[in-house]
Amino acid sequence: MLSKVYSAANIGLNSKLVEAEVDISKGFPCFTIVGLPDKAVEEAKERVRSALVNLGLKFPAQRRIIINLAPADLKKEGSIYDLPIALGILLASEQIAFEFLPELKLFVGELALNGDLRHINGVLPMVIFAKENGYQEVYLPEANLAEARLVKGLKIFPLKNLKDLINHLTGQKIIEPVISRGVEIRAREDFEVDFAFIKGQEFAKRALEIAAAGGHNLLMIGPPGSGKTLLARALPSILPILTQEEILEVTKIYSVAGLLKEGESFIKERPFRAPHHTSSEAALIGGGNPPRPGEISLAHRGVLFLDELPEFRRTVLESLRQPLEDGIVTVSRARGRLTYPAEFILIAAQNPCPCGFFGDKERNCLCSAGQIIRYRKKISGPLLDRIDLHLEVPRISFEKLTEENLAEDSKTVRQRVQRAREIQEQRFKNEKIFTNAEMNIHQIKKYCQIDDRAKNLLRIAIDDYHLSARAYHRILKVARTIADLAGEEKILINHLAEAIQYRVKLEEVGF
Repeated sequence: MLSKVYSAANIGLNSKLVEAEVDISKGFPCFTIVGLPDKAVEEAKERVRSALVNLGLKFPAQRRIIINLAPADLKKEGSIYDLPIALGILLASEQIAFEFLPELKLFVGELALNGDLRHINGVLPMVIFAKENGYQEVYLPEANLAEARLVKGLKIFPLKNLKDLINHLTGQKIIEPVISRGVEIRAREDFEVDFAFIKGQEFAKRALEIAAAGGHNLLMIGPPGSGKTLLARALPSILPILTQEEILEVTKIYSVAGLLKEGESFIKERPFRAPHHTSSEAALIGGGNPPRPGEISLAHRGVLFLDELPEFRRTVLESLRQPLEDGIVTVSRARGRLTYPAEFILIAAQNPCPCGFFGDKERNCLCSAGQIIRYRKKISGPLLDRIDLHLEVPRISFEKLTEENLAEDSKTVRQRVQRAREIQEQRFKNEKIFTNAEMNIHQIKKYCQIDDRAKNLLRIAIDDYHLSARAYHRILKVARTIADLAGEEKILINHLAEAIQYRVKLEEVGF
């Protein structure tokens, strides 16, 4: 007899329908899975067989069992097909029958040998797929319930084991569905690093506030111990809370990457990723076999912090150019292409020279001119051109370090950042973007208009400092964010002047 059970497969961050077709017929006894299964799918034969036997169910061992996972040209990976395969065998052997149309139900789950269902990765994209394609019910492991509840208006049936599912489908013991109404999160109040405890560096903290408010990239250059890393790690304390749409975007990435802990429902805070400078290109950009999101995608809607920027391999840094420009990264392999989102704030930190003391007023630099040039050439001009804010982080004086008074705390700064983000949310409600940094040229022309005085100032800056067309557009984006922080509808000349000072390259001001 032939049966069909519906499941799903994750392709990147999206899902596609998979039909588990089971045919049990007379002939030479065998148990075969076709449809481009990987090793984990092939091993489902042993897990399903043991689960059925240990639950006291019949396994048709003396029959010819063919499992086809359609479409046949789509690679099937992982253990998520255990549940639909087991269910298909029970249907085909006429041990159970659905009371309702099976086309309205979607099944995913890994079976233990005793019939229990284990936690699986990538549930959220599958549940979103089910909602978008008219499925009314999703059956999945109980351990994945918290994650699946993010999707509103869908009936989720959490399963402890295969026996619970059989009892439910046959009407012996009905499982109450969980219907999600979304999630609510509150802004975190306690952070490891608070702006209030960072002495001095008011200019750098202002730049971080602008970066947080508009989603702009930032580069800090300064001697060792000036506080660059501390400032970067304080940035999460002023970032606005994630919106509902952003929560879904970020959680989907972490679900596919297998970084959601069991029982964890969603990513509650904006990601902060700080990969080591020895990271490979695949680790940073994404890839592998099978392909997985890299650090830039794991930092989506959050922060990617690259400390000691020149120590990263040049090929790794150059691979950042396209994601910084487009907000996505495409991983191409022989069997296909996957696109991951990568809309992150890049915060980079480096020393001005190999010894770290070029331009320091307290210590002499020991590097030759050639060493300094070679060190700075590790970062290409096109990459620097994609960083909106460039600033010097000088050494902190003893008087600043020993001040008793606390600086402005992160909570106060975050309130300003949140207000600026709300202005942008209202501005871009029909544009499919969230921040000023994401604006394209058409949107810049629409939302970043300046008067004649401001145009003249910008003309002088571009001519004197030989800025590129990209720099021109990025200055306007930063100026738009500064105006939003000030609560101004129009970009004024003082907003533009502040944006320009963050764009002037440090070498040209004698640093």
